[in-house]
Amino acid sequence: MALAWSRFAEEVARRKPLFWLRDDDAVALTPALGRLLSLIQKNNVPLALAVIPDLAEPDLFGRIGDAAVLQHGCDHRNRAAPGEKKTEFPAHEGIPEALDRLRLVSMGGSKVLPVVAPPWNRMRRELAAALPRVGIQGLSSYGKEQAIPGVRQINTHVDIVAWRDGKRFIGDDEAARLAMAYLLNEQPVGWLTHHAVHDSGAWSFLERLFSLRGPRWARAAELFSYTRPAHG
Repeated sequence: MALAWSRFAEEVARRKPLFWLRDDDAVALTPALGRLLSLIQKNNVPLALAVIPDLAEPDLFGRIGDAAVLQHGCDHRNRAAPGEKKTEFPAHEGIPEALDRLRLVSMGGSKVLPVVAPPWNRMRRELAAALPRVGIQGLSSYGKEQAIPGVRQINTHVDIVAWRDGKRFIGDDEAARLAMAYLLNEQPVGWLTHHAVHDSGAWSFLERLFSLRGPRWARAAELFSYTRPAHG
């Protein structure tokens, strides 16, 4: 195992940090999603599953165990203007129109937290600040959190997929590097996965990650302040 990952594992064992897991782009119980669900069940790791509501099969929510559900936009359609990065919620779309699409979403019953995880992890600040108008109290994106009044933001920090390099696993050392900054600052470390595109390296890494000594894996409901922290 690479030296950087070994050192990271030692730090995790010593510091006993808080980790959480978000997996994106769920629409159906595919073999890949089934593999992830089996893996987290085996290792007792809670999962926040970001589901695309307009594309989700109706029986999905009854087949994901006790995974929490986050709203992964509405339809995961790229509406970006020319020159704008991929986004479902582009700058040219009015806030009332975007909120109307988000308001109309109904899925998953009690498993769904009032949290949106925008596709491509992009939502402009003024729209994010307006989310409470439609009952959405939380936002989960990627990277460093920003203060948004009235909205609880809990981001992911380590995407294990190298999207610009053939969608391969990023490697143990890169995963350790990305996580270490948040670990050293004693912040919860959010791990981001995409079950549908994992290669063998990504699946093997998750086995190693879930077997680390030291971290406590938090439920999304706890992090977004909707339940009390688990003890013991």
